[in-house]
Amino acid sequence: MLITDDFLPVPVPESLSATYLVPMAGLPKVSAKTAVAALTGRLAEPVHGLARQMLDSPLMSVDTRPIAEFPELPPDLLTAFGATKEQLDRLAAATHLVVVQAEYRPGWPPAHEWAARAVAAAVAESVDSDVVDVFGLQFLDPATALRSLPDEQGRIRLVDWVLVPYSSDTEGLWFTTKGLRRFGLLELQTQGVPDHLTRAWGAVMTGAARRLLRDWTDGLTGEEVPAFVQLPVLATVTGHDIAVAYGNPEQHGATAPVLLRLELDPATDPEADSFLSLRPPAGHPGPDGRYYAAACATLFSGIQPDVRYARSGDAMSRAVATARAALGDARARFVAGLLPTESQLVVKYGLPGDDGPEYVWAGVTSWETPERIVGVSASDANTDPSVRIGAPVVVEATEVVDWAVLDATGVIEGGWTQAVLDSGEPPTPNPS
Repeated sequence: MLITDDFLPVPVPESLSATYLVPMAGLPKVSAKTAVAALTGRLAEPVHGLARQMLDSPLMSVDTRPIAEFPELPPDLLTAFGATKEQLDRLAAATHLVVVQAEYRPGWPPAHEWAARAVAAAVAESVDSDVVDVFGLQFLDPATALRSLPDEQGRIRLVDWVLVPYSSDTEGLWFTTKGLRRFGLLELQTQGVPDHLTRAWGAVMTGAARRLLRDWTDGLTGEEVPAFVQLPVLATVTGHDIAVAYGNPEQHGATAPVLLRLELDPATDPEADSFLSLRPPAGHPGPDGRYYAAACATLFSGIQPDVRYARSGDAMSRAVATARAALGDARARFVAGLLPTESQLVVKYGLPGDDGPEYVWAGVTSWETPERIVGVSASDANTDPSVRIGAPVVVEATEVVDWAVLDATGVIEGGWTQAVLDSGEPPTPNPS
């Protein structure tokens, strides 16, 4: 095995397995084969054919067992991963579980996952029940499970298969992926992420997972399963990777790539999981958190920092007026928690400089009074050395010239001045 400083050898498991459960009161109404046949015309190929083939092979088993034979599924964890009260009630009322299990070799396509989820969804639909993804401890209604499977072009949304949970410690946020082991790859982790990057770094992790999964499956294309796959030590992530992972490739233009260093973090406990850690490149000055903030600023470049302008009476002044007119409504929705889920409110404000104001962006963390905004800087300012990425800032509302709401794909509302800078045309007002 060739080992170089540019590549990291990652072990490959001999085989992979998937397990899905369908809780039900009583016994199944139809066989699994009949249920899958009912999906003809609704489930794209090759998944439909793959499910039928695996049902007829020793690679898949479908068994119905009394629910009492199984350990109780933890309702608290199921709830944490999105289970509704109705789903938990149906689980509590169930007398039996249909257990769908499949095995396959590592590589692409992940036939074990696609076929097992398709069969479980077909069975659940036939009895008006749910699918429980044992790996992710997630409830899926049949329609959601079927939508997560590949379309006619073989495309999937990685977010339907890989979650990015996080927790907090004294050094910041600890992010991990949960789902890459479905494909044989070790899960990713990042530690010491600044608190204000909760949504943004989750999206970066998802984009990194998409890029590394491609490298991983490219290394598994041979007839024989290798013992190791060589992954690049410096993983490249772009805005396009993030957009594709979320199933919205058309919503994100090209961005400068961000480099993340890949390190193997083997578990010391034989019962624990090993991880692939994402770190700043070697030699990066300053704390890791500053690099993570700069990486997010690069990847979500729909909001550009350090913007200067000195135009009046034109499209820019109209853009500023539009933003200021809607600022009160933006605050009201922020305070009431009515902004879109998984989104971030940012504001643009001016810093005095010798050549005129320097306009920078800040992520809003608190806005208790209308006059005063508390946040964190989204960029390093040229005119004020105290304004650095991730540093706390206090902004007077009268200094705000623009605001925007961001999600993993970029700007979803606002950003009027940036639209003028990008296009030279006045943007359409959207204060709602």
